[in-house]
Amino acid sequence: MAVRPYWKGYLKLSLVNCPVILSPVTTEGDKVKFHTINRKTNHRITTRYIDSVSEKVVDKDQQAKGYQKAEEEYVLMEDDELDAVKLESARTIDIDEFAPADSVEWTYFDSPYFVTPADEVGEEAFIVIRQAMANANVVGIARLVINGRERAVMLQPWDEGILLWTLRFGDEVRDEDEYWKEVDDKPVDKKMLAMVEQLIESRTTTWSDDMVEDPVQERLLDIIKQKQPSKKKTKPKVVEEDEEIERPNNVVDLMAALKKSLEGKPEGAPKKQSR
Repeated sequence: MAVRPYWKGYLKLSLVNCPVILSPVTTEGDKVKFHTINRKTNHRITTRYIDSVSEKVVDKDQQAKGYQKAEEEYVLMEDDELDAVKLESARTIDIDEFAPADSVEWTYFDSPYFVTPADEVGEEAFIVIRQAMANANVVGIARLVINGRERAVMLQPWDEGILLWTLRFGDEVRDEDEYWKEVDDKPVDKKMLAMVEQLIESRTTTWSDDMVEDPVQERLLDIIKQKQPSKKKTKPKVVEEDEEIERPNNVVDLMAALKKSLEGKPEGAPKKQSR
């Protein structure tokens, strides 16, 4: 079944432009979804906006966006004020900068989209832009309005098309140095290093999407099929304060663990495929 276009607009590079379509790379259409239900009536529960003080329902025309300046003090923003800071065109991906393909850190990547020509007329311009980026080994940086929000995006040549990634803004990504500074930079034991490399080699195999299958999905479907309405409520087991909880012992000798790992593969370990 054909996927409905998520976004339609134009891809523009200086004076070259072409109509394009954006389609999400990922889908959750087949995922099990749950609604919140009233146990007594078996009816779905709906959400309403309630005034936090009066506890009365607030009508749509009385709802506004507000920036919290201080406790219980908000600056209200009107729609025309918010529109004034948005992109002039919400339907154009205008590439104004390029960066080496391997220079954008993965921590900035958010959601991927396939970019394809919208018609045959613009296909030639699309192919030229894609191929020129591929030849130069660069990615394009632009801005785009998706779901009413302006996003920084990266355009990457991908097979016969272009992959667009929405990017997190700079102030949304934490500085990794704050975390790595706690890791001691001391010499690595060469014997241990060789053993870990051998362990990695024995478990290296060809990538397959089977590696990232969702194990919960099928289990949930089985439970839903088998589940029957019941009036009895089972109480979850409560652990008393003085009841001892069994905890795994994670204090092990690293060298011993590596030796044991190399002696025999754990059950379920992937088999190395010949290349």
